[in-house]
Order: sequence, then C-alpha cells, then structure tokens
Amino acid sequence: MPLAQPLAQRVLSVRWMILPAVLFALALIVFPFGYAIWLSVQDYRFGETPSFIGAGNYVRLAGDPEFWNGLRLTLILYLLSLALQLVLGTALGLLVNRVERLRGLVRTMMMSPFMLPPVVVGMMSIVILDPGLGAANYVLKAAGLPTSDFFASANYVIFTIAAVDSWQWTPFVALIVLGGLQSISPRVEEAAEIDGAHGWRKLVYITLPMLGPTLVTAAVLRSVDLLRFFDIIYITTEGGPGFASTTLNILAYQRGFKFFEIGYASALMITLSTIVLGSVLVFSRLRRAVTW
Repeated sequence: MPLAQPLAQRVLSVRWMILPAVLFALALIVFPFGYAIWLSVQDYRFGETPSFIGAGNYVRLAGDPEFWNGLRLTLILYLLSLALQLVLGTALGLLVNRVERLRGLVRTMMMSPFMLPPVVVGMMSIVILDPGLGAANYVLKAAGLPTSDFFASANYVIFTIAAVDSWQWTPFVALIVLGGLQSISPRVEEAAEIDGAHGWRKLVYITLPMLGPTLVTAAVLRSVDLLRFFDIIYITTEGGPGFASTTLNILAYQRGFKFFEIGYASALMITLSTIVLGSVLVFSRLRRAVTW
C-alpha cells in the first residue's frame, strides 16, 4: 500500500502535465474543423451576414460540373502519383539497400528533394519544363523525340504535375521502404534461399509480402498529402490551362478567395476532408490485414 499512493500520484501528475498539450491539440484541430462545418451550412460571403441554409451548399455541389471535374482530377492525380511513388520508391529502396559504400551519403542525397520547399520545386519545374526555353524539350529534341507543352497542355498537365510531385517524394517512400527492408530478419531470406527462392522469386514471394505493412504505411502518409495537393499546382498552373488542373483544393481556393463564397468553399473542403479520412481508414484496415 505505501507504494501505491506515490504511483497513483505520479500517474495523476503526468496526466496533468500532458493536459495543456491535449487542450492545445484540440483547439488547433477541433475548433477549425468545427468552424469549417458551421461555415459549410451557411450562405456566407465576405462582407455579408451569414444565413443558415442547411445542406444547401452540398446540394449545390451535387449539381456543379466544376465540382465533379475537380473531384475527377483530384482522384486521377492522387492515384497516378501514389502508384508512381510506391513503385519507384520500392525499386529505389531495394537498390539503395544493396549499396554498401557511402550509404550515409546516399541517404542524405535521397532526402534532398523532399526537403525542398514546394515553391522551389514548382519554380524549378517551370524553368525546366518551359515549352520554348526549358531543358526538357531541348533534351527531347536532341534525342529525336517529340517535344511537349507540359504545363500548357490540357492533355498532359495532370501527368506533368504527377511527375513533378513524384520526383520530389519518391525518395521519401524509398527511405520508408529501406527501413522496412532492414527490419526483415536475414534468417528469413537465408531460409528462402535454402528452399530455392532466388532473384525474382525471393522478391515476389518473400520480400514484397513482408514489406506489405511498410508499403501501406507509406501509402497512408502520401495519401493525406496527395489528396490535399495544392502548392505545386497553384505555383505552376493555378488550375489551368482552362480547368485542366483545377482540383478540389484549387477550386475551393478560387471560390473562397477570388469569388468570396466562403460557405461554398467550406463545403468543398469538408467534402475533401471526408475523402481524406475515408482513404486513411481504408488503408488502416488494409494495414491490419497485411500485418504478419
């Protein structure tokens, strides 16, 4: 009994110590989200008095072709970028895992792209992919390949943005994969080799299945970022040409800060937040399913 009281007091003191951090996190997350929900059920423009309209903004979303176009582009960009980054990141992680010399230097170099601010990445891509003066078209022309308008082409702009984002974030996925590879016991691979699994067989039947939880974790981290993708699109195209890269984030920005439709923009962002939450829940269930 004498030891029980001090232990209980320590537990209580720890709880009181973390209470300010919990309250701060709630204020930082719950209040803005709740306020956005409140705005989404209001007919509200800057300079006007909000008026309650219930689900009016969401009904308007359902009949807005710009919303459906933005949703389609958001999902295309998300799926394309996620697939590229998982495939290329896994390949890069497997390659780096075999590097024995200067491994620390290689990892540091891999961190460089995703440590750059999105503004820098966007400006670099504008210069490199400029249709007239950019280095990309110069290389394509020198190689005898057809040139492209990249950001100025409605047919290629989403693929270009996906490629730019994948250049920046594939090394991030590779580092996660590298950590997963180094957590695999060497005994498992030795046992697989004794059973005759070599090369591609070992990769397909041993390595990739054991990397399942790691890849799902990488997918969750990238999903949250990709579904709210804004900065590079805004810097490079601002949603153009036309509406060819107007994702839900860009559309919400335009409606909120160009047309001052705060209620409608909030409804757009709540819808997008629901999609993000749904994707995280799906991947969380998938992670439990593939955990060994």
